[in-house]
Amino acid sequence: MRVLPCVEVEPQEPANAAVIWLHGLGADGHDFEPIVPHIRLPDGVHARFIFPHAPRIPVTINGGMTMPAWYDILEMTIERNVDESQLRASADQALALVKREIERGIPAERIVLAGFSQGGAVAYEAALTADVKLAGVMCLSTYLATHASIRPSDTNKNTEFLVQHGTQDPVVPEQLGQHARAWLQGKGYTVTYQTYPMAHQVCPPQINDISAWLSRVLS
Repeated sequence: MRVLPCVEVEPQEPANAAVIWLHGLGADGHDFEPIVPHIRLPDGVHARFIFPHAPRIPVTINGGMTMPAWYDILEMTIERNVDESQLRASADQALALVKREIERGIPAERIVLAGFSQGGAVAYEAALTADVKLAGVMCLSTYLATHASIRPSDTNKNTEFLVQHGTQDPVVPEQLGQHARAWLQGKGYTVTYQTYPMAHQVCPPQINDISAWLSRVLS
């Protein structure tokens, strides 16, 4: 499979870990690039940050406008009616990036899959169906879009999920983050759940918590 174009931020030393981070609807791979200098990792952890660009597709809830998107959203209801076939195809693209990192010499258990909003829904799908054991899964301001249809594998049953959400999020209400946490815990997954008094965004205290979590799962 041809891999997606990406923004890549290399560490100062040869990479021995990787974070693949998927952006939200309408953004691109540059969206979270400015956060990298603010993420503090312990000595000996040299992480390559990879920010793929979603393809441009028509998005129904935005009047059919073409924009960067991992999948079409058909209805902006609380249940989020989405094109699941497109979501699964994007999950396959994310896993292709995981496998490219393995080919570059990064062990799967030192790779974190992350996503914000739409990108987080793809990260859930990819991690839960992966055939490789990841270091961790980071899901920010997002939802488990395929909770009713996904067929999870057991490969990442012992992989920790970091779920973070804004308590004032008007785009993806926090109850969707709570629902994802409950679903994961009900299936036996380990979840760290953190909230912040913010809207649909990322805030400085959250970046500190991300640094601490990445330091732990990549150490």
